Amino acid sequence: MEANVPSARSRALAVLRVRSRASAVGLLPAALAVVLVAARATGRLAGDPWPTVTLVVCVVAVLVLLVGGAFAAVVLRASPAVTPTVPLSESAAPDLYRLVRDLADRMDVPPPSAIALTPDCDSWLEDRSHAAHRRGAARVLGGAPGPLGPESAPGAAPVLVIGSPFLWWMRVAELRAVLAPVVAGTGPSAHPDIADARGFVRGLDAAVDVGGRRGLGWIAAPARLLLRLCRTDAAEMERGVAAAASERAQGVDYGLRIVAQEQVGLAYAGWDRLLTRVALPAWRMGRWPAHLDAGVVSALTELSRRDRLAEGFTSRLGERPACDLLEQPGLIDEATSLLAARLFHGGPAEAGPDWSPVDWAAYPEEVVDRKWRTEAARLHAALDALAVPAGRPAGPSTPASPAAPAAPAAPVSPASPAARPGSQGPSGAAGAAGPATLAAADSPSPTADAFAGPTLERVLGYLTGGGGEGAAGEALAGRITGELAREERAAGPAAAAGKARGADTLPLFPLQPPRSGRDLLADHVTAMVCCAAVDSAGATPGLDWLDGPVLLVGGDRRSDLAPRVLCLVEDGNPEPLRDWLSALGVRTEKPVRLV
Repeated sequence: MEANVPSARSRALAVLRVRSRASAVGLLPAALAVVLVAARATGRLAGDPWPTVTLVVCVVAVLVLLVGGAFAAVVLRASPAVTPTVPLSESAAPDLYRLVRDLADRMDVPPPSAIALTPDCDSWLEDRSHAAHRRGAARVLGGAPGPLGPESAPGAAPVLVIGSPFLWWMRVAELRAVLAPVVAGTGPSAHPDIADARGFVRGLDAAVDVGGRRGLGWIAAPARLLLRLCRTDAAEMERGVAAAASERAQGVDYGLRIVAQEQVGLAYAGWDRLLTRVALPAWRMGRWPAHLDAGVVSALTELSRRDRLAEGFTSRLGERPACDLLEQPGLIDEATSLLAARLFHGGPAEAGPDWSPVDWAAYPEEVVDRKWRTEAARLHAALDALAVPAGRPAGPSTPASPAAPAAPAAPVSPASPAARPGSQGPSGAAGAAGPATLAAADSPSPTADAFAGPTLERVLGYLTGGGGEGAAGEALAGRITGELAREERAAGPAAAAGKARGADTLPLFPLQPPRSGRDLLADHVTAMVCCAAVDSAGATPGLDWLDGPVLLVGGDRRSDLAPRVLCLVEDGNPEPLRDWLSALGVRTEKPVRLV
């Protein structure tokens, strides 16, 4: 037996002593009532005030037993915290099950009862013997286990949860080395005292969650008190279990494990960039990349090419990948990709008309181009709301003041006549079409033709005339921020309902960081520039595995746009951006196509 197992067992006994003392406190009034009743029955406590004292103690004992029994029932029956995963049946991954069983045999520990995948860069053992736990997992995953097989039957051994990016990036030998100390944890976990102590702590944690419901607040206070009393011992118990598992696994692929741990860190870095830079824009558009795990290989390969600290890692790619241990890697990748969208973005549990998968080959056209044009349309709607004229150029000599007394103009649709060159457009600060405008529509006047509709020149003129540091930039950023907030509220009734469900709230790990209005304004101006470059200069939308949507000119990525946009937004200086646009041949006066 490992040296740390007795230490973990002693800590487990300390946790169980807290439970025993709590039970003793609950039984103490009943024991006192039994003593008083027995003394009264034998005539040892005759006369006053013992009849009254006995009655009061009996009533208190009954109340304490009722409350204590209800609390104990909640602790025993409350649903433990649920980790949403993709269940992996043995028929879906026979080679992976064989590898895990071989590891368990070599370390002389019980094999895990089942294997599940999580869209994260981590692996652990999870006890799923509680019936409520299995029901909760099925509910979070949409009420059905899907095509990969049902959840495993409850058993003494815990479930092995594996991070899905590991299967695609790591080689078979590396995965085996990484999983060895995790699988070794089934040995200490099978100890009855440790398992009992873990179950007690999980029950208390679930009781705290139950106490947050209406009418059950009295349950949370004693549960929190018991958790505080056993927190230190429970943490030390888990530390001892981890140390014992690591000690037992030292004889299995120990040298390779050091190299494999480097791959864990690299996988985490690439996975984080893939989710925040690539997947998140697609999720916001109602699309979810169907092969995130395959994409992480491309992202990490690109990271290895750019970062000299990661050089040499791609030379391993000639070895057998761990995803070869799966029968249908594409199907499993799709299931974990959908779960990732559910966990990190709060998307629906199933695909639908407004929540459809997208392949990597179609990502630039269906996500990047659509994202840019949606943001460009939102930018011009904000300009319309600020009554910025679209029928004449606005520059340093003719600034478009956001404070001009004007009624909001109607948003310009790309299909409307105002969106086409040479057609009728708004005239003046009020955006009203008068006789002069109607006459100009029939003449070849370059001013009326060149700046009608949603043009980049309109944006440049507004930010230049009002000053990026002045009220114009602030007003436009505020309009965009408000519109985004309204769109999120309109699209999020399901998420708002989920916040009332406590542990079931999704997304569990939101990726969206708080963003300032200036950041949002810079993104929308960048989108407008990209739309103009695509429509008038032959540029194309592209995908960078580490940075997400990018603009390609002649097949090469243009990474020099961001500082020029910031110069316009933050300083009100359009010259660097105008020089950039001129070099590419972008026509700022030409209307862009919006969605």
